[in-house]
Amino acid sequence: MVKEALHERANLLEIAPHLSAPLPIMLPIYKWWQLPYYWVGIKLYDLVAGSNCLKSSYVLSKSRALEHFPMLQKDKLVGAIVYYDGQHNDARMNLAIALTAARYGAATANYMEVMSLLKKTDPKTGKERVSGARCKDVLTGEEFDVRAKCVINATGPFTDTVRKMDDKDAAAICQPSAGVHIVMPGYYSPESMGLLDPATSDGRVIFFLPWQKMTIAGTTDTPTDVTHHPIPSEEDINFILNEVRNYLSCDVEVRRGDVLAAWSGIRPLVTDPKSADTQSISRNHVVDISESGLITIAGGKWTTYRSMAEDTINAAVKTHNLKAGPSKTVGLFLQGGKDWSPTLYIRLVQDYGLESEVAQHLAATYGDKAFEVAKMASVTGKRWPIVGVRLVSEFPYIEAEVKYGIKEYACTAVDMISRRTRLAFLNVQAAEEALPRIVELMGRELSWGDSKKKEELETARKFLYYEMGYKSRSEQLTDHSEISLLPSDIDRYKKRFHKFDADQKGFITIVDVQRVLESISVQMDENTLHEILNEVDLNKNGQVELNEFLQLMSAVQKGRVSGSRLAILMKTAEENLDRRVPIPVDRSCGGL
Repeated sequence: MVKEALHERANLLEIAPHLSAPLPIMLPIYKWWQLPYYWVGIKLYDLVAGSNCLKSSYVLSKSRALEHFPMLQKDKLVGAIVYYDGQHNDARMNLAIALTAARYGAATANYMEVMSLLKKTDPKTGKERVSGARCKDVLTGEEFDVRAKCVINATGPFTDTVRKMDDKDAAAICQPSAGVHIVMPGYYSPESMGLLDPATSDGRVIFFLPWQKMTIAGTTDTPTDVTHHPIPSEEDINFILNEVRNYLSCDVEVRRGDVLAAWSGIRPLVTDPKSADTQSISRNHVVDISESGLITIAGGKWTTYRSMAEDTINAAVKTHNLKAGPSKTVGLFLQGGKDWSPTLYIRLVQDYGLESEVAQHLAATYGDKAFEVAKMASVTGKRWPIVGVRLVSEFPYIEAEVKYGIKEYACTAVDMISRRTRLAFLNVQAAEEALPRIVELMGRELSWGDSKKKEELETARKFLYYEMGYKSRSEQLTDHSEISLLPSDIDRYKKRFHKFDADQKGFITIVDVQRVLESISVQMDENTLHEILNEVDLNKNGQVELNEFLQLMSAVQKGRVSGSRLAILMKTAEENLDRRVPIPVDRSCGGL
C-alpha cells in the first residue's frame, strides 16, 4: 500500500508540477532513544520508495535544526530528522482533473444532485440492473434523467446515501470523520520546512506546514455526521493551538487571535463489506459491486486518486462488458502542467507587466494557462504594475481570475473565494473584504440582477461565518467577554480611552476619533472609521463604550484577538499625542 502511494505521489508531481512540489518535513526529537527509532522508520520509508524517493532523509543536530526552524522549542531538543513528502493545492488539483477529463471528451457538470437511481430488468437474468440516475440541477431546480450502461458511486462521505438508493437494506460502510485545520500567519513557520508531531497528547498526528505563504496546522480526527456544511468547533481549534504551543519557542506567543481561517473536512473512512471483520477500517480504498451492478469506490486518499480511478474503471469494464483499452493516465499531464516551467512567471512579468508576486501566483495556480488569465487582466493606471488589479491588497489574487474562474465552471461567489481562489481558506476577513467586488464582477459576466447579487453576497458571508471559522473568531470578543486586566493596565487603558472621550461621556463615536486623528494630521474616510468602530461596538448602539474598550484590550492581551484596527489606531494616536506634549523648561530658568 505504501509502495503504491509513493508511486502515485511521484506521478502526481510529474503530471501537475505547477500544483504540487516536494516539501521537507521535520520531526523534532526530544529524547535520545527516539533518534535511532525514527531514523530507522524514515530510512525504511526511503527504501520502499526506491526510485520514487523525492530526496533522501537526513538527521540534523540541535543547532542545525534551530537554524532551519528558528521558532522551534529548543529546551531538551536533541536534534531532528527531515524527510520529504509532497504538497499540493487540493482545490485547484481537483479542478485540473475535471478540466483535463473534459478536454478528453468527458461531460462534466457541477451543482448536480442525484435524486434516485434508475433501474431496468435484465431480460437474460430477470434481475433489476442500475441503468442511470434521476438528476437535479441545484441552481435551477430542473430535474432530468441520465441513462448509462454503468453507474459509479464516487461520492466520498455520501457513499452510503447513494448505496441505499440502490438497496435500502444495504449496510453502511462509511464512517465519516471530521478533520479540522487552521491557518495562521506565515511567520509561524519557515517558508520551506514543515513540522510533524507523530504522537500528540492524545495519540493523534499534528502537522504544521507552510502553505500559500501562510502556515496551516491540523488535523483532528473525530467521528461526525455527514453534512454539506461541516463547521469547525472551538474545542478542535484550541486542541490544535495547544499542540502547536508544545513545539514552538516560548518567545513565540501562539494566540487564538492569529487563527485567520479554520475549517472542518469530512474524511470518508470505510470498512470493506466483503471483509470478515466489517467493523475494522480499511487503510486502502474499497471497490464494491452491488447485485444490481452499482459500482462504489470509497476510502483511499488524495495521493492515490489515479489508481483508485483505474481500479474502479477496470471493475466497470469487467462487470458491464464495456469496451476500453488499458489505462493511459500514468504520465498524462493535467490542465496547465505540460508547458509549465519554474521560470514561466518571468515571461508573465516581462510580457504583460504583472507584479512578480502576482505572476508567481498565476504560474503556480494555472500553469501554462496563466497567459490566458494575464490577457484578461485590467490595466491598473499606474506606472507599475501595468496590469493586474488586486482583489485585496495583501494577496496576489487579481480581478481577471474572477472572469477566468467563470470559464472554469464557477457558478457562485463561494466557488470563487474557496474553490477557484483560496482566499477564504487563507484569511476570512480578506475574503469578506473582496466579496462585494467579486459579486460585482461575476454579476457583470453572468448577467445577475440586484436580487441575485444580494443573495450571492449573503450566502458567501454565511459560508465564511459558519464554515470558515469567522463565527468562532468573532466570538472571541462579545458583550459577555470578561475583563481580565491588572489595575495598572486598566488605568493605562482608561487614560488612552479618555484622550478620545474628551467630554467624559463614557463612550466614543466616529466624531471623537476623527477629531483626534485630525489633531495629528491623519486622514481616514468615514466608512472605514465606521467599520473599525463596528468591530468593537458589541451591543451595536453606534458607539464604543469604555467597558467595550476594556473588553477589547483584555482579549488582545490574552491573545484571543489580534490585529484589532481600533486597538492599534488608538495606541498609535496616543503615542503621537504624547510626542506633541511641550517639553518643560522650568529648570532651565524659562529657556531663551
